[in-house]
Amino acid sequence: MARVALVHDWLTGMRGGERCLEAFCELLPDADLFTLVHFKGSVSPVIENRRIRTSFLDRLPVLRKKYRALLPLYPFAIESMDLTPYDVVVSLSHCVAKGVITRPDARHVCYCFTPVRYLWDMYHHYFPAERLGVLARRIVPATATFLRAWDVTSSRRVDRIIAISRYVKERIRKVWGREAEVLHPPVDMRRFSPAKERGDYFLMVTAFAPYKRVDLAIRAFKTLGLPLKIVGTGQEEARLRRAAPANVEFLGWKPDEEVASLYARARAFVFPGEEDFGITPLEAQASGRPVIAFARGGALETVVPDGDFSRPSGTDTAESPPTGVLFPEQTPASLASAVRHFDEREDRFDDPGPMVQNAKRFALERFRENIGNVLREEGALGNAE
Repeated sequence: MARVALVHDWLTGMRGGERCLEAFCELLPDADLFTLVHFKGSVSPVIENRRIRTSFLDRLPVLRKKYRALLPLYPFAIESMDLTPYDVVVSLSHCVAKGVITRPDARHVCYCFTPVRYLWDMYHHYFPAERLGVLARRIVPATATFLRAWDVTSSRRVDRIIAISRYVKERIRKVWGREAEVLHPPVDMRRFSPAKERGDYFLMVTAFAPYKRVDLAIRAFKTLGLPLKIVGTGQEEARLRRAAPANVEFLGWKPDEEVASLYARARAFVFPGEEDFGITPLEAQASGRPVIAFARGGALETVVPDGDFSRPSGTDTAESPPTGVLFPEQTPASLASAVRHFDEREDRFDDPGPMVQNAKRFALERFRENIGNVLREEGALGNAE
């Protein structure tokens, strides 16, 4: 029986990546789990009950809470983990997890959320020159150059790469020079259902990271004057709260049951960022609610747009009923126009059926079957699960 290890960048909360990790944990119940940093109690019992092994970063009590600032140390931390006992290594990576060092004869499969976005195409989003101090302007570019070189080099350690979207597949080809398969992340349909009655609000469920563009939504809804509820936390929260008008309400972190209820009663879900895939638009659709999203990235693979407003090339329409509205420019004005368009044609989205059916294309059961086939091919899973 092959010894299998799972590797995940860090365990500090339940987001889309951790939902994927849950599915891997259920398929590989005996696999050990390696991660840079683990905040105990921050993830689901399925993950918490694992044998979790952490890096030296987790044993730096003064610094571990600011783990994001330790980015230059990540390559050293991930390479310090001893994976030699394992025959198959499965990494789930959006940062450095795919950089683990394995035995020459071991198989390494990477389920790739993205090459490190804050080193590549979103570098200037995360490190704008005008927000860097004098010393940081000298250190950050040099550090980023080193990390980019390591990112490309370490990608060669992976035997098989599976991307979460066609969008990420193209990014992998461009920055790593590697080919990847595509297997979309799952949405657990059991957690969501349509509601009989709806509220008067629009909804966002998001981390407050720069590329999520919560600032754009706040500016658009300040113009619109319509109620917007935002579920989430993150490093940008204080700044965003200061910029928000009275019609934008910050709800903080909410448990899964409350989030599901908020999805189901929202008029529409707002998704202004350029995402690698984006699980929250599918959660909204599983709840029977439409999505208003920026027409780039993963949204083109998960939202069937109202063609009378925008139908960019590459969207998965298949002549299906619309499940949302896509706006073409990442600006407050473009988002506001999309919301007004939705407001005028909201009756087209009264029936939750098309949204739910679209979300079922990404159902957890289908993901388990597909990733299970991959794991069997790589010797990580026997013929019987």
